[in-house]
Amino acid sequence: MSTESPRRRSSSTEATDSTAQHTVFGIPANLLAVAGTLVLLGTFLTVLYDITDVVGRRTQFVLLAAGTLVLATIVGRTVRPRVALALGALIAGGGFAAYFLALPPSQLALLSPERILADSLALLSGLSALRLLSADVWALAVTPGPTFLAWYLAVRGRIAPAVAIAGSGLGLFVLTTDATGTLTFVGIAAGMAAVGFDGIDRFGRDGGQLDVLTIVLAAMIVLSASVTVLPGAGASPVIPSGGVAEQPTVEASLVSASDRISVIGSISLSPKVRFEVESTSPSYWQTASFDRYTGDGWVRTGDAEPYSGGRLTGPKGPSRLVEQTVSPATPLDAMPAAWRPVAVNGDVASETLVTQQGNIRPSRTIGTDETYNVTSAVPQYTPASLRRTGTDYPDEIRERYLVLPDSTSDRVREHAAEITATAETPYDKAVAVEKWLETNKNYSLQVSRPDGDIAESFLFEMEEGYCTYYASTMVVLLRSEGVPARFVTGYTTGERVGDDRYVVRGLDSHAWVEVYFEDTGWVRFDPTPTGPRRNAESTALDDARTEGLAGVDTNETKDEENTFEEVTPTPTETPNETESNTTTENRRPPSLDERLGITPTASNTTGTDDTGGGFNPTLPSRETLFVGFAALVGLVAGVRRTRFPDQLRFVTTAAYQRRTDSPAHDVFRAYDRLELALEREYRPRRPGETVRHYLDALSRVGLDERTRHVGRIYERARYGHGVTRADADEAIAVANTAVRSRLPVVRRWTN
Repeated sequence: MSTESPRRRSSSTEATDSTAQHTVFGIPANLLAVAGTLVLLGTFLTVLYDITDVVGRRTQFVLLAAGTLVLATIVGRTVRPRVALALGALIAGGGFAAYFLALPPSQLALLSPERILADSLALLSGLSALRLLSADVWALAVTPGPTFLAWYLAVRGRIAPAVAIAGSGLGLFVLTTDATGTLTFVGIAAGMAAVGFDGIDRFGRDGGQLDVLTIVLAAMIVLSASVTVLPGAGASPVIPSGGVAEQPTVEASLVSASDRISVIGSISLSPKVRFEVESTSPSYWQTASFDRYTGDGWVRTGDAEPYSGGRLTGPKGPSRLVEQTVSPATPLDAMPAAWRPVAVNGDVASETLVTQQGNIRPSRTIGTDETYNVTSAVPQYTPASLRRTGTDYPDEIRERYLVLPDSTSDRVREHAAEITATAETPYDKAVAVEKWLETNKNYSLQVSRPDGDIAESFLFEMEEGYCTYYASTMVVLLRSEGVPARFVTGYTTGERVGDDRYVVRGLDSHAWVEVYFEDTGWVRFDPTPTGPRRNAESTALDDARTEGLAGVDTNETKDEENTFEEVTPTPTETPNETESNTTTENRRPPSLDERLGITPTASNTTGTDDTGGGFNPTLPSRETLFVGFAALVGLVAGVRRTRFPDQLRFVTTAAYQRRTDSPAHDVFRAYDRLELALEREYRPRRPGETVRHYLDALSRVGLDERTRHVGRIYERARYGHGVTRADADEAIAVANTAVRSRLPVVRRWTN
């Protein structure tokens, strides 16, 4: 005779009965598992869709993804797994072969096993796929392999491996920072749901799959709301922050060694001194330029190569050399320099990198006890010379600096045509766009981050913004008109403290535009209104000095009558005549009404309400309530999963029995306690199963005769002629022994 316990035999029976279709909310569990896998796969494809929208080939991607899903559906119903896996590997290999063959010859010549490995590791450690030069071909190459295999397995009901493949694809983009936090959460939740529903389909609800699924999803929501665990795509500040700012600064969002920046909402100015420059000529101190517009920010493509010494490539046309010595006042993660740097000397020359856009950057943080020297070949031009330039741009310039996302709306292009309707040359178009933005948009640091495309929102929905919005919009408008342009970050000139010395603060951080001219190279344009920007900077500095904030002055800037002065380049160096002719009159601190709607508070903090006293409680936000509700649901599921209610019921109801005047009532109570104990050791009594049949079944796996006798006493009390006090005492004694032997805590209490 088999010694298998009734509880195990019960599980086996339930497993045998699992051929019946399990449902959740009336929907087949297997269908929900496939749907969850499809959602997870959809998040992977959504990232690729966004990439192709930015870099091009969006239509080809949609057709490729749809075709792959159809093929996987057909193959999933007709082809065995071995053949399908071989086909999937062939598809993936063919895609990557196409990617390598599509690379420019100059890039292809640099490929080696070591380089491929290094690039792969770079992707896995946070290198955005948008930084790849041929990101459009790469996206098409990555699409078919994982899509085919994941959906093929899902069609065949192999949910776990399908989720693993689709999840790995999404995980790649989490590591590259191309997947947003929301998309990542949706993908993980869908994958967990698919596995959970698959478990319900296989093992039924009694397997506890719903509890596990609920706990995991609740934990994900709470953790995602309280802890940042994914690599961020936003820029880090050029100056490592020593404290927590209540509002991000222009410097932290723009001037960075990062290869990707995102446009944000309201922002503040940091008045602290960052570095000093000794220069033979004033200039804007450039730190980075970005070529790929994503709709919500900018990406710098290509790799940075070590500076090997010697002279770097200079501008195409006439130039003059400008010598600069930069001395950090706080640690620097960037190397500000006049455009275009051609040589580097000093403490960090051997640790300098050169980007493909021509900027220099350090491979480590530059300390305050170090300096570096830069020689820049500054382009020389006049408006007349720029008007004479042609439009026969090199292929590299066209491929990098004329591209816009496929989702760029027609009304943006139409508006660009209206603004430049009377302009005949690229230079005239650049001037027209620059002046239109200066005239038609107001400057303010306090703006709400718009949804959707930044340039389109700034053009048609926003009345005001700061330099990031102006520069981004100008680049988009010019590219719409076939004029190569790029987004540039760095610092304006700063405060002049001598004939050739400048003190540069965090509030001097800025974004502007560079336009490419055939015989000159890159030329700076600045569409941000100069006067309002300087007023805001002057206000921030005055407030910091009033507050006695440390680090906002040097020995040379203290007690200066002209406390805020930005020295601008000469008119021959830039076509921006408006800024070149700016005077320094009316330097008094502006009144509150003149501060562009910015109310100063201590240390540039925001959110202070002085309208009344007392405590005014506010309701939690919807997001907070949602997270709290998720935590509560997860806690309830966790309690259910640990069977704590059953444990509590057993302790509170089975631990002790008080005798009453009714022997029959005491027998009923004793048997209920006894059955709770047997349920913990063996199995519950099934619906329709009598007490006698239940105890007889348990006797085959070791239940003693004395316990079965309690069952017979129970039957007499329930269905017979009654029981005596002695019968009740015997039932209570057996129940006490059973409970104490199965619950050590009760045994310690009662012994």
